[in-house]
Amino acid sequence: MQRVLVGGISGTGKTTLARELARRLALPFHEMDALYHGPGWTKIPSFEQDVAAIAAQDSWVFDSMGYQEVRELVWSRADTVVWLDLSRPVVLKRVLVRSFDRAWHKREVFNGNTEGFRDWLDPEHPVQWSMRAYRDRQRMLAAMFADPQHAHLRKVRLRTAEQAQRWLDVVAPA
Repeated sequence: MQRVLVGGISGTGKTTLARELARRLALPFHEMDALYHGPGWTKIPSFEQDVAAIAAQDSWVFDSMGYQEVRELVWSRADTVVWLDLSRPVVLKRVLVRSFDRAWHKREVFNGNTEGFRDWLDPEHPVQWSMRAYRDRQRMLAAMFADPQHAHLRKVRLRTAEQAQRWLDVVAPA
């Protein structure tokens, strides 16, 4: 396991699991959103080139299934894809707690960006987006898992936080 994608809808714990997996396996960790979002939540112009340069390396862990522009590239280079497929209530609780914490404490998310409570009104805010896109994301990932084009991948679907922790402890003991 040298090139790993950890994905799912916002609020599933992708970044937490990917960062810990990378730490335990001594692999480079890359946060896809930090590569994508520049200051003011604008797309970084070199996004595709930056991801391509990372994907060309021998080892990495991304906390994403990949933005549409780079999805096929990272899937073609990965050897393992982990899908955090947690229930909608768990996702909603997690994304609410995370977004509240970020807004209340004015925590920088990445590249100078912060979340405020007014941002929750934006349909693209993670609280709204994760609930609206929940089923579509499940269908997309199920289709990608079943696609023969991705037969080279080790595919892992984890449906609870407990399953994710057990899997992590087995493949990368602390």
